[in-house]
Amino acid sequence: MENRILIQLSLNEEEKPMYSWKTRMAKTAAAVLAGALALSGCGGGTGTTNAKGGPSVADTITAQVAYSSRDFNPLSTSMALPMAGNWHVTEALYTLQMSDYSLVSGLAAGEPEKISDTEYVITIRDGAKFSDGNAVTANDVKTSFERVMAPGGVYAPMLSFIDSITAQGDNKIDFKLKYAFTLFKERMSLVHIVPASQSDADLKKMPIGSGPWKYVEITDQQVKFDKNEYYNGEFPAQVSHMVWNVNVDDTARVTAMQNGKSDIMENVPAKAFDTLKAAGADIETVDGFNQAFIMFNTKQKPFDDKRVRQAVFYAIDTESMIKNQLSGEANMVTGFMPESFKAYHKASNVYTYNPEKAKELLKEAGVSEGVKFTLYTTDQTWITQLAPQIKNNLDAIGFNVDIQSMKSSALFPTITDKDDADFSMVLGPGDPTVFGNDPDVLLNWWFGDTVWTKQRMFWNGSDGYNKLHELMDKAAQSSGDEQQSYWNECFDLLSDELPMYPLFHRKLSTAVKKNVFSSYTPIGTTGLYFLNSKLNG
Repeated sequence: MENRILIQLSLNEEEKPMYSWKTRMAKTAAAVLAGALALSGCGGGTGTTNAKGGPSVADTITAQVAYSSRDFNPLSTSMALPMAGNWHVTEALYTLQMSDYSLVSGLAAGEPEKISDTEYVITIRDGAKFSDGNAVTANDVKTSFERVMAPGGVYAPMLSFIDSITAQGDNKIDFKLKYAFTLFKERMSLVHIVPASQSDADLKKMPIGSGPWKYVEITDQQVKFDKNEYYNGEFPAQVSHMVWNVNVDDTARVTAMQNGKSDIMENVPAKAFDTLKAAGADIETVDGFNQAFIMFNTKQKPFDDKRVRQAVFYAIDTESMIKNQLSGEANMVTGFMPESFKAYHKASNVYTYNPEKAKELLKEAGVSEGVKFTLYTTDQTWITQLAPQIKNNLDAIGFNVDIQSMKSSALFPTITDKDDADFSMVLGPGDPTVFGNDPDVLLNWWFGDTVWTKQRMFWNGSDGYNKLHELMDKAAQSSGDEQQSYWNECFDLLSDELPMYPLFHRKLSTAVKKNVFSSYTPIGTTGLYFLNSKLNG
């Protein structure tokens, strides 16, 4: 019988934003890839029996993924499914290991050559080719960066320190910076390199990359991968094929894992832990930045007053929410960063359940009882389960709240992302640590000069926004304790202004069937990462 490796992925629709994400992704991807190879080597291919008399080795990794998207453009997407898929298909100059956010080899050959504090030269790996057989050139790298940095690009604020990029021959790229930036190498992991000839429309449908896998089919129901025969990097694919089945329903994913139809499942609901353990799975849980956030339309009364936004956070009984809706699998927020992160700082404002304080703030802001508004939420199961308690808590301090849940792909374009948007509040998931976990990248994802501040929270250009960016700019041009001090001021400011803020930092759990992996490191961000994993052979 076949030993089919089925993987269940959970994608964070919107964001997620950096050190950690690449490291973790790299390890998860490595895990599956390495695991697959181990199986191939021991079993000799589909339908054979391994040397230990165990089940035969399939040449396909099958996964169940929890979120959907059809925009796979590596230069612009922030959706969880394409982010996770692209970790395996496209390469950056340096790869972020998603399990610990360290940097490992990518398309670059060795370390950046430092010409000066504001100039670096990076050389492409010898023999690097895209999955179509064409060589990766310096022009492909230059063009990929320039497309990402174009005005309005969602990644552009994270690369604002770059002044110019020049291709030197076929394999060297010269980066000139506007100022010395201590996170230069880390930020090189943000841009995944694609052929200069591939259009945005083609990249959205099916990008071509130089990674260990290549896409062969992308539909609403499935994403199919084959091994990239031209890949010559450090993390070769372990089997010939992967199939990721898109399944957004938590119960269906748990059932598939329970029935033995999957060997690994990401984003396990806490209430399913015992069920899956009884079915022969190990549960691995990792702290991280993953969160449910509340975002306000800061132009909409009465939420244009920060005291009203503060009242909302004092009104919500987050501790009970974590206990009841999340079965304890989350941490209270004491700052913008989780306490497990190196750059953690306890914010000047820490919100605990205090409905009387909330009512006082509303009174100070001149808000009378009965203000009615709709709380919009995305449709992820764990998000919609939070909404009733939030409604009850806010109704208790005098609001009149309706709830409307929508797919992210519908909510943001139709409700928030327009100049005349009249919504008040959004509850959604977020985790930009898929891009890394340094404060610069996390702050820029949500609070940079992007659609988030311009057409979602409508905070761009406010006094708070201007002060935040002054501090962010100083931090970007500093290092060491001085840099951390500026970031701490950013965290304090956000805890006071609250244009968008986390309710909690959620733990992420992965279910792994016993005896499948000989080496597997779960990640604390959305998606699965297999580049460093190994399977039992």
